[in-house]
Amino acid sequence: MRRRLGPAALVIAGALTLAGCGGSGSGSGSGSGKAELSAGSAYMPQPVSDDMAAGFLTVTNKGGAPDELTSVTSDIAGQVTVHETVDGAMQEVKSLKIPAGGRLELKSGGDHLMFEQLKSKPKEGQTVSVELHFAHSGPMKVEMPVKPATYTPKTGH
Repeated sequence: MRRRLGPAALVIAGALTLAGCGGSGSGSGSGSGKAELSAGSAYMPQPVSDDMAAGFLTVTNKGGAPDELTSVTSDIAGQVTVHETVDGAMQEVKSLKIPAGGRLELKSGGDHLMFEQLKSKPKEGQTVSVELHFAHSGPMKVEMPVKPATYTPKTGH
C-alpha cells in the first residue's frame, strides 16, 4: 500500500510546488504565472554617425508575471546599452520593466537601445541581429531591419 501512495503523494507535491512558482511576483495578473514574451515592430534607422545607432522594438508580455529587459547584445556593436527618456533627457539604465499582461515600447523620443562602437555601419535594407536578455526569461533573438534615417513607423493600435 505504501508504494501506491508514494507516486500519488509525489504528483500532489509536484503540483503544489509548481503552483507556488509564480507566487513571488506582485499582483496576480492574468495568464500563466510566468512571463510570456514576444518581440515585434523592431527597426533601426540607418545611422548617421559612424560609431552609434539607435534601435526600437516592442516587447509584449502575455504572461501573468512581470519581467525586465536587462541587456542586449549584437555582433555589429561593441556594446548595446538600454536607455530611458525622462523629461526629454536620455539616460542609460540597468533594465526596463515589462509588466505582466503589458508591453515595453522602445520608440523614437522614448525608451530605446543605443548601439555603440559600431563595427560596421548598417545600411538601409540590411538586417541587424540582436539578442535580448531578460531577468527571468531566456534570451530572445530578434531581426531588426534597417530603415531610412528619417523613418517614422505608422502608429495605430
